[in-house]
Amino acid sequence: MKRKITWEEVFQRLAQFDNFGNIIYGVPKGGMIASGFLKYAKVTHDVTKASLILDDLIDSGATFKKYRQMYPDIPFVGLFDKAKEGITDWLIFPWESDHPQGEDNIQDNIVRMLQYIGEDTTREGLFDTPNRIVKSWNEIFAGYKVKPASLMTVFAKDTYDEVVLLKDIEVYSMCEHHWLPFFGKAHVAYIPDQHVIGISKLARLVDAYSRRLQIQERIGEQVTTALMDELKPKGAACIIEAKHMCMCMRGVGKQNSTMVTSSLKGVFLTKPAARQELMQLIK
Repeated sequence: MKRKITWEEVFQRLAQFDNFGNIIYGVPKGGMIASGFLKYAKVTHDVTKASLILDDLIDSGATFKKYRQMYPDIPFVGLFDKAKEGITDWLIFPWESDHPQGEDNIQDNIVRMLQYIGEDTTREGLFDTPNRIVKSWNEIFAGYKVKPASLMTVFAKDTYDEVVLLKDIEVYSMCEHHWLPFFGKAHVAYIPDQHVIGISKLARLVDAYSRRLQIQERIGEQVTTALMDELKPKGAACIIEAKHMCMCMRGVGKQNSTMVTSSLKGVFLTKPAARQELMQLIK
């Protein structure tokens, strides 16, 4: 979710520094803008002379850690601290884009990324690339907008109590470590107890978790946990086979490697016969 911060919120949070009486350094660029609205504190561009370092947002914590390491004796604060306040929304500050989704500001960051790798961002082929990237992200990372529990429409099982398996579900995801794709196929199975689920929902459940920044092991675990929690079957399993571009395009450069992971719960974990039947069905 995205949330626009109002000027009123900014000024309310800045008020605690109005009578601080010290010299404040604003972290570029959001902290610089925020510190510019302080009424009484002095603002400096020389961090070594500051008695307080101000940023607009403490998000991943990377900037905070960097400044704490470089200037351990100078307090570092943020107008908003996502971890401390439990904020999960994407915050859009008043001095950022007026676009309702904040996409213009994101596109500016993509331009800077292109410049970092050495590209000429004014050339024709890249003119609309930031916009295209943002649009592609809305698809690639659509899983963040899906509540997996909403997919779990269940039905009475009738008399069926054997393995239900959906094989070869296409999986496309992005590695959270290097922001590179990994892709392959997933096999999802369960043994019903009281209920069954529409078979297409198994594929949608895989998509809901894979279309995020991920590691392969976590996807399988999230799928089986969701099935056990919502469907309450006798057992659930998710086996994924995938090729990782972070291994093919960089690093060890192993072009033909395939990673296989499994998450087994219930009878698939505790009863060898059920597990063996599953493996035979997947072949």
